[in-house]
Amino acid sequence: MKSFLFLLIAIASEVVGTASLKASQGFSRLWPSLIVVIGYGTAFYFFSLSLKHIPLGVAYAIWSGLGTVGTVMIGYFVWRETLDLYRAIGIVLILIGTVILNVTNNEG
Repeated sequence: MKSFLFLLIAIASEVVGTASLKASQGFSRLWPSLIVVIGYGTAFYFFSLSLKHIPLGVAYAIWSGLGTVGTVMIGYFVWRETLDLYRAIGIVLILIGTVILNVTNNEG
């Protein structure tokens, strides 16, 4: 169970880092750039900890899937990016796939 907490921390850190990447404006702004480096560093550290008990393929699929969903939501709410019906359907499919991976994971 602790491994999934580490994975959630990794996902949240990656989403913060990615959102800050846009705010950094090509690494031309100091504070958002520092948040990018700290966010990604934290994400990789906690992702590596989660891999002690979660299979790599499952962990990466969950990380990338939920990271994508989180990043799309940040884009929509913070950066006012569009979220049309097709993108919303894609997000729902990603979430369904993530749930299926968790339900069928017997090793984690």
